[in-house]
Amino acid sequence: MITARPKDYFSFLGLPRKLNIDMADLEKRFRALSRQFHPDYFVNAPAAERRQSLEQSSYLNDAYRTLKNPSARLEYLLGLEGLALKGAQEASKAVPPALLEEVFALNEELDEVRELRAAGAAAEEWKPRLERARAPIDAKREEHEAQLRILSDRWDALVDGGRENAEGQETLRALRERMLERSYINNLLAGIERELAT
Repeated sequence: MITARPKDYFSFLGLPRKLNIDMADLEKRFRALSRQFHPDYFVNAPAAERRQSLEQSSYLNDAYRTLKNPSARLEYLLGLEGLALKGAQEASKAVPPALLEEVFALNEELDEVRELRAAGAAAEEWKPRLERARAPIDAKREEHEAQLRILSDRWDALVDGGRENAEGQETLRALRERMLERSYINNLLAGIERELAT
């Protein structure tokens, strides 16, 4: 008989709500639960158990896919903690204050590069300018990735210490802001890539 599934992916896989997960352990837990819930083992079971097996197996696959990916894991945790990101449109709505200067400079450079291209300038003239404009955005991305690692480690330490209350909420809010900024940075870099590809 299959029991009801826990309320979240972490507890379903028997893991604490941490951001740094041992991938080998996650894989081991996933394989063990896959064997337990796989529909092939319920072929001769009553219809209700077969249906429940399919549901559990599907939930397990979703849990594994989400927790295996660091960004998806963080977004999922933020959602569990009431700080869900509202999709790509939230990230692209307004320029995060920490990026205003870089975005302004990048947009000016992109406008000038587009003018050069429209005037028929050779790629050798405008591509190096795009590459130079990209450098501060790349640096911001690296800075954000480092901040995400530090904040993730802080969250995990709070979970280990059983103190994910007020300080934990502050850490999660900071993680959420970094995620929004990361999305915005990735959108900027994708825009530069599109310009370079044309």
